[in-house]
Order: sequence, then structure tokens, then C-alpha cells
Amino acid sequence: MALAQPVLGSSAHQRVAHAGTVARRPAAAALKARSLPVRLISRQQHQTCCAATAGKRSDYTKDLSDAEKRWEGQIREGKVKSINAKIAGDLMKDGWTLLDVRPPYEIAKAGIEGATEVPVYIVDEDMSVGLLLKKASNLGLGGWWLGGTHMKPNAGFIGAVQAQVPKDAKLIVTCQKGLRSLAAAEQLSRAGYGTLAWINGGLDTAKKTDLPVKGEFDDLRYGGIGGLSELLGWTDVQREKSSGFLGGGQNIIKAAIVVLILDGLWAAWGIYFH
Repeated sequence: MALAQPVLGSSAHQRVAHAGTVARRPAAAALKARSLPVRLISRQQHQTCCAATAGKRSDYTKDLSDAEKRWEGQIREGKVKSINAKIAGDLMKDGWTLLDVRPPYEIAKAGIEGATEVPVYIVDEDMSVGLLLKKASNLGLGGWWLGGTHMKPNAGFIGAVQAQVPKDAKLIVTCQKGLRSLAAAEQLSRAGYGTLAWINGGLDTAKKTDLPVKGEFDDLRYGGIGGLSELLGWTDVQREKSSGFLGGGQNIIKAAIVVLILDGLWAAWGIYFH
């Protein structure tokens, strides 16, 4: 099935067709119908969760801005088709291969049954002073709250994909929020994969019935939670499953425990350094 030429510009900000309308169309027709508006995550999320930063912050910001323009250009030029999770599930039934480029710890929480799994970023195990400073910077950007860790590009990404997926395959690329998979799609296109689709907004936009789920949880949104926000149960998906003030009495107790721990650490720091 050939991919339709997507159109951005003014149409990139139009509303997506009602899910019920799309669901009644065959997957091929849904692909040709329209291209979804591109939804990229914020730079702060990328810095905290998945970027391999280097050099000064201003240099990194410029590099990321240039990369985002290239990645969006893939959609505009028709190299990559923008779809939603529902259409991705339909395409899998039609024989498309779904490539999950998230790291293993995200997939372990909530993976996709039948997907090919190759991380485009991997955890950076380097213990040099420079990396430790970057990790400290990640904490300052909210890594303690979101559970983000410092990642680096997977040098073996393309080789691992080629070992499992032929270049003539029809390939859907996805990650948790949509940015890493768009970066992966650029590499795949350059490597010769000609039929590519990308889940716009990532698996955070998926509903339970869109894709077959495996792993610890039955909701793909769980793959993207972590840190103190997960511990307290204050992520969106956790709050939907809880009730009451701040997700219920258990979370209030957790919050009180965290406050006591932080208070104890602060007191210990004051005694030690004064």
C-alpha cells in the first residue's frame, strides 16, 4: 500500500477526523484520508527524558531546533506518514510491522504485543565527571519528578533493525511521546526503508483498544511514568484509576512520608555542614 502525500502548513493545525469515522474506514483508506497534525513534545521533556546533550545549553537548543525542523520536514515531504494509534493497530492487522523504539524499562511496564523492539536511545553508563554533571542537570530539569535518566543514541540501532525487518517492509515507528520515534524514522529513511508511518504524539495518545498490550500494565500510557510522580500516584493515568482527593488516602500518606524524608535529609545536611 503506497503512502499518501501529507500536507502540512495551514492544514497541520486542523482538527483530526472523529475517531469513529476513521474506525469505519479500511486502514488504507484512513491513511489516504488525511495526515494528522504533528505533535512534538517540549524541549524540556526531551532534555530530561531522551536527549544525549553535549556542549553548552545554547548549542544544544539550536541543534535540537534544527533537528525538529528536519524531522517535521519528513512529514511535509511525504517520507513519513503521520497516523494515530488506532490506525496503527489496524495497519498491524493488515501486515505492517510496528517498531517500538523505547528503552526496555518503558516496554516492560507496557509493551505492544507483536512489535519489533529496538531502542533508538540507550542508557548512558559512562561515569565520567562530565556525565555526572549532565545527570545532575537532568534532575534540575525535573528528572526527579518524571524519573528521566540520561540517554545516548544507540549506535547499533539501524543494524539491529535491519537484522529483523527487511527494507521492503511497511513499517510503523513509535515511542512514548512521539519525538524519539520521529528521530528514528529519519535514520530508517536514510537507511533505505521506503514505507514509513509514525504514531503522532506517541503511545501517550493510545487508548486501550487501539493496540494489543503486554507487560506489567494494561494501558500503554504507563510506559512513560516514573520518578516521584509515579511513586505518589500523581500521573494522569494513575489519577484516572484512583478516586478522591489527590488520588485517594494512600497517596496522601505517601506524600506525607516523602515530606518527612526530605525534612530528615535537610536536617542531616544542616547538622553535617554547620
